[in-house]
Amino acid sequence: MPQTIFVPLEIDANEPRVGASPETVKRLVGLGFDVVVEAGAGLGSRIVDADFAAAGAAIGKASDAGRADMVLKVRRPSEAELKGYKSGSAVIAIMDPYGNDAAVAALARAGVTAFAMEFMPRITRAQVMDVLSSQANLAGYQAVIDAAAEYDRALPMMMTAAGTVPAAKVFVMGVGVAGLQAIATARRLGAVVTATDVRPAAKEQVASLGAKFIAVEDEEFRQAETAGGYAKEMSKEYQAKQAALTAEHIARQDIVITTALIPGRPAPRLVSAAMVASMKPGSVLVDLAVERGGNVEGAEAGRIVTTANGVKIVGHLNVPGRVAASASLLYAKNLYAFLETLVDKAGKQLSINREDELVKATMLTDGGKVVHAAFADAAASMAAAPVAAADKPAKAAVAADKPAKAAAAKKPAKKPLAAADKPAKPVAAAKSSSKPAAAPKTGGDA
Repeated sequence: MPQTIFVPLEIDANEPRVGASPETVKRLVGLGFDVVVEAGAGLGSRIVDADFAAAGAAIGKASDAGRADMVLKVRRPSEAELKGYKSGSAVIAIMDPYGNDAAVAALARAGVTAFAMEFMPRITRAQVMDVLSSQANLAGYQAVIDAAAEYDRALPMMMTAAGTVPAAKVFVMGVGVAGLQAIATARRLGAVVTATDVRPAAKEQVASLGAKFIAVEDEEFRQAETAGGYAKEMSKEYQAKQAALTAEHIARQDIVITTALIPGRPAPRLVSAAMVASMKPGSVLVDLAVERGGNVEGAEAGRIVTTANGVKIVGHLNVPGRVAASASLLYAKNLYAFLETLVDKAGKQLSINREDELVKATMLTDGGKVVHAAFADAAASMAAAPVAAADKPAKAAVAADKPAKAAAAKKPAKKPLAAADKPAKPVAAAKSSSKPAAAPKTGGDA
C-alpha cells in the first residue's frame, strides 16, 4: 500500500508559502507516494488546488494529516497541529528551534521524526537542499525592492535635458547570500553600491559584483571565518573599530540594508541610533534581521518606523514570504531533493538511514526523544523538571505552571553556531540568511 505525504495549509497568517509545488507533487507521485494537499494550501503562492490536482495530488483537509506518513511544511508545526499527526510520521520543515526548547520538546512528545531543514550541512551534495540559501537569496532581492519602494527618488543616475538625477548610494551590511543578492539587485537598478562583512572572502565577492568593500582589515578580520564558511562573532574591540569606520560612511548613504545574523543568538547591533540620526531625511534602512532583535537600533518587527529626522526603518517580517510565488517553488524543490534521499525507491517506502550525514545533521527528534546534540541537553533538563518538582510538593504547582520560563532561561550562547546571516531561516528567512555562495544563500544574511 502506498505511503501518504501530506502538505498542509500553513496556519500562521503571516506565512503565504507552501511546502510543495505542482512540479514536486508530480515527482513525489512518480516515486510511488500518495500526495494529499490541504485545500487552499497554495493560494498564498498563486498555486490553485486545480494545479495540484492536475499534478496527481488529492485535495484534502487538515485532518488528513492523521493518516500521513510524511508531512511537508514551511514552519514548525504547533502543538495543536501535532495532536493530529500520526506517531512515527516524518515531519520536514524549517523548525526554528533556537530559544524554542518547549516547542522542540512538544515535537518529541508527539513521537514524530522531525527534520530541521535549516541545519542542512553546506556540502556539495546538499546544495540543492539548502533552504537558507534559496530563501535568503529572495530576501536580499526583496530588501532592495522594498527600499526602492520607500525611497522617494530614482535609484539610477539619469541624464536629462532638465538636469541630472544622481544615483542612489546603497550600503549593504553582511555579505552572505542575502547580502550578495542585495548588491546584485541594487547594481542592476543603477545604484552606487558599497558593502561590508567580517569575512575576508567577502571582499572578492563584493568586487566581483561591481561594488566597493568597506571594512577594518586587521588580523582579527583575516581570521574571521570558520572552516565551513560562516562568519564568526567578532570581539567587542573589533566591533567598535568597525562601527567607527561605518558610522561616517552611513551618514552619506541613501539606503542601508542589514543582513547579519548569528544563528542561536540575538542579531548583532550594527547601526546605532546615532548613526540613524546622522542620515539624511528620506534615507531608508531595511533590517533583514528584525525577527531576531534587529541590526538597526529602533527597528520594530512588522513595522516601518519613521524617525524624528525623517529616516525610514523598514522591519518587514518573513521577507521571503513577500515573494511567496517564487519562494515556494524554490523551497518545494529543496524539500523534494532531501526527501528523495530518505526513500527506498525499489520498495517505494520511506527508509531513513540514520547514519547518513544529512540525516545526522538535520534530525531534531526521533522515537519520542530530542536527538539533535544542540538541543538534547535542554530537553533532558525539561524532562527532569517534573521529577524535581514532585520532590518538593510545596513548589510543585509553581514549577509545573512555568515550563516555558525554564526553557527560556537556557543560554543560547552555549549553542553551536550555525550559518551566519540567514533570514530565516528565516527564516527566517530569515536561512537569514551566510554562506559564501559563488553567486547569491539567508545568511552573513538574514
